[in-house]
Amino acid sequence: TRAWRSTRWTGPMNNLWSVVIAYLLGALPTGYILVKRFRGQDIREIGSGNIGATNVVRAMGPRFGFAVLAIDAAKGFLAVWIAGQISPGSQFWLSVAAVVVMLGNAFSVFLGFRGGKTFATAGGAFLCLAPAAVAAEIPVFVGTALLTRHLSAGSIVVGITFPLAVWMILHPGPEVVSAALAAGALLVWRHRENIRRL
Repeated sequence: TRAWRSTRWTGPMNNLWSVVIAYLLGALPTGYILVKRFRGQDIREIGSGNIGATNVVRAMGPRFGFAVLAIDAAKGFLAVWIAGQISPGSQFWLSVAAVVVMLGNAFSVFLGFRGGKTFATAGGAFLCLAPAAVAAEIPVFVGTALLTRHLSAGSIVVGITFPLAVWMILHPGPEVVSAALAAGALLVWRHRENIRRL
């Protein structure tokens, strides 16, 4: 397997495939597809209009919401894992894939470059790239959400604190820290309407 990977996937142009794959994986609008398929409606016209798990719960119940959460997280994980297969040992390309899969989720080519808030996709991506930091943020998310009674507040606080958790726990190279900063900034920006409401 290592020999096949080294002969087929080496070189800078081939590394770019990890970016393309990451974007397309992120861009797959899970919530939109499930609601359209099983309810025949556009999730963007229901509740908050977001395609993520929280709004899918409003539209179709917890079972479908959990499915969207799991699939979106799996997309993020898979994007980084694939980057690791194409560019083994490269923190740079894995970090790029983590950010790009989030961008794909937030700005899906399949939905006119609109999309979700990227929380689950970010969690999956960094579960592959920086699992210890993700584990450390779970109590932060749960505690904030319980204290404020708003899931969005938990997401916002995680977006702010996650880069610090990556740096303090992992002491990684600048590529991973930069990816964590970009991910945190994107999470907070995607929740800007929630910040106004809160």
